[in-house]
Amino acid sequence: MIQEGTGAVTSESQGAIGFITFSHPAHNSLPSKLLRLLAERILELGRNPLLKVIVLKSGGDRTFCAGANFREMAAIQDLEESTQFFKGFANVINAIRTCGKIVIGRLQGKAVGGGVGLAAAVDYCMATKWSSIRLSEISLGIGPFVIEPALRRKIGVSGFSQLALNPTEWQTAKWAKQQGLFQEMFDTTDLLDNYMARYLDKLQSYDLNALGAMKAVLWEGTEHWEHTLVKRSKQSGSLLLSAYCQERLSKLLQKEKFT
Repeated sequence: MIQEGTGAVTSESQGAIGFITFSHPAHNSLPSKLLRLLAERILELGRNPLLKVIVLKSGGDRTFCAGANFREMAAIQDLEESTQFFKGFANVINAIRTCGKIVIGRLQGKAVGGGVGLAAAVDYCMATKWSSIRLSEISLGIGPFVIEPALRRKIGVSGFSQLALNPTEWQTAKWAKQQGLFQEMFDTTDLLDNYMARYLDKLQSYDLNALGAMKAVLWEGTEHWEHTLVKRSKQSGSLLLSAYCQERLSKLLQKEKFT
């Protein structure tokens, strides 16, 4: 286990399956250090010749991921720092894209912002009916620019617009499945885990080369993401420094103190 501050990233392998779990007490939000560890661990497991599949999941039972860590965002002072922060999400998405292994997402609960981006970036996403989603970025004065390519690839421009331009509204897990973001949805976490165990058992019996070739086919045409996501990081980083965004973050953090 690797801990950064109060968050952690852990990994383990069972047979040909690698598991990566991230956690943070602030609703599994992702500060830059955890993003760095996630990207590193995904690429590390991707290089393991004994593994065929990677499972990405989070700790707890109510929230999959609250996205970017607001406290870190509010403390950022300059464009270089803000760009590097958003590049953390870009690096995780690109790690999933280039790791060479099929990546399965396990969503036990809600996802916001960058957490929705992770759900879009995995190759196959399983969720519970409690896994409602929301893109809050526009309401903060920024935008979901870094994760947009991953979301548009899965749910199209129409679905992405519905999420991005309704930043205060939750979309249900049923909606996410209908749009193609989730491939499977279950009533309870136990049902999700039972199905996933059977699914992974089948998946790890398949040929490594065939799975690798399928991974490459799934991601054809995304080679430019290496540069596109960096450009989007700078775009988001610039908006983060605006007076509007800083005021919104300050109000959210003040509200957090009294709740």
